[in-house]
Amino acid sequence: MSLNIILHEPEIPANTGNIGRTCVAIGATLHLIEPLGFVINDKNLARAGMDYWKQLDVRTYLDWEDFCAKNPDARIWMATTKGRHVYSDVSYGPDDYIMFGKESAGIPEEILIRQPERCIRIPMQGEIRSLNLSNSVAIVAYEALRQNHFDKMTTKGQLHRLHWAPEDM
Repeated sequence: MSLNIILHEPEIPANTGNIGRTCVAIGATLHLIEPLGFVINDKNLARAGMDYWKQLDVRTYLDWEDFCAKNPDARIWMATTKGRHVYSDVSYGPDDYIMFGKESAGIPEEILIRQPERCIRIPMQGEIRSLNLSNSVAIVAYEALRQNHFDKMTTKGQLHRLHWAPEDM
């Protein structure tokens, strides 16, 4: 499985750093579509990404058209509050792309209207605008991974002490 996460014009370096760390943990490629609200060597980006950033497969694009030209066969799911489908109700392929918009405005509607059937939503109560971007990426990415049986991921841990008693707690 080679999941792809797209951030369209991300603005907050800490969010992108956290998302980069998640991408390393799940083996996903991170695609950043400019303009970015920060420079790649921003200290807040590095702090959030920790030492994982150097392990990240990250690709940058000048704009949406540049991304589309370089990834013509990408099957893209677009996470948006305007989505018609709940993120867990669609079927993700092992090499799909999941796109998220900038923190202040989301994915531009002119992109969304091209494929409304690919617009997905994370359900929320009331009038809340949206979840934090890095949380949204983790929620949707892990659903895609779950549907693909966490391919190539460690799914079982092991306690170091094989014999323990409840009184040890």
